[in-house]
Amino acid sequence: MNEEIRAWLFGGAADGLTLQANLDAWRALRLLPRVLQPLQQAHTRVVLNGQTLPHPILVAPMAYQRLLHPLGEVGCALAAATQSAGFVLSAQASQPLEEVAQQVLSLPERGPLWFQHYLQGDRGFDGALVRRVEAAGYQALVLTVDAPVQGPRARVALPPGVRAVNLDGAPPPPAGAGLCGGLLARAPTWAEVAWLRAHTRLPLWLKGVLHPDDARQAAALGVAGLIVSNHGGRVLDTAVSTAWALPRVADALQGALPLLVDGGIRRGTDVLKALALGASAVLIGRPVLQALGEGGPTAVAQLLRTLRDEFEIALALCGCSSPSDVPRALVV
Repeated sequence: MNEEIRAWLFGGAADGLTLQANLDAWRALRLLPRVLQPLQQAHTRVVLNGQTLPHPILVAPMAYQRLLHPLGEVGCALAAATQSAGFVLSAQASQPLEEVAQQVLSLPERGPLWFQHYLQGDRGFDGALVRRVEAAGYQALVLTVDAPVQGPRARVALPPGVRAVNLDGAPPPPAGAGLCGGLLARAPTWAEVAWLRAHTRLPLWLKGVLHPDDARQAAALGVAGLIVSNHGGRVLDTAVSTAWALPRVADALQGALPLLVDGGIRRGTDVLKALALGASAVLIGRPVLQALGEGGPTAVAQLLRTLRDEFEIALALCGCSSPSDVPRALVV
């Protein structure tokens, strides 16, 4: 990776305090294991959207993966499929959503394939894109809600041939007066969430929820689930860490919605801690892109395999027979 790409990948908004807090918060949590528990029937399976997955690890949506490797999102999705890990394709992917789906959906033992979207402020365009996603065979729609504008962070110049190909034809950014150069004129609201839910047959997840009140409002709208996320510390600096927010959101919902979480998860023990705090599964971001850039799809598969192995070992050593058997009291 050149320095510009490295800065874009590893940097956070402003001083990077939330970026660092995500890492520190998981590390600060300690495990209080039980011993001599019955583990003869132990497994790592979880259920999301009615689909049984062999483990609770998915790849987060991340833009422009051909910046890191020529195979881009296709290579990354195939690597995830070899490890039965779910894959969420970004709306800012550098390869067509149909091509990724065609390569992945026929593979045995693959994880779920989801599509992440930012509403573009044009219901005609957004509706047409959702219909493409449905026709291609994606199994859920993930709406990112925490970034009506970009955070103050490093940018990267896209080389020729790398662009958000699935957003071709989207309305241009608004030009005019107002905060953030007029971008807030088309910032989505809860009304847009309700509209999108009514215009897709796919389960709709919201990504970027940190506040318990927002979680309750999302549950009232009937979305399929929430992703507790602060955008990897790339949008609002000094926002709370996801490990801090997760149990508070879980307590507010009392099981009304399934929860995923991302941000700073680096080890199998972090996956276990996330389950203890109320998540059904986790999303892995930066480490996947780093592996893709430094070793290609093979390195991505190795990374996911390592996380799976570490999680399985941690689950056993803490005396838990399955992900649903992980108690809140495991984490102190």
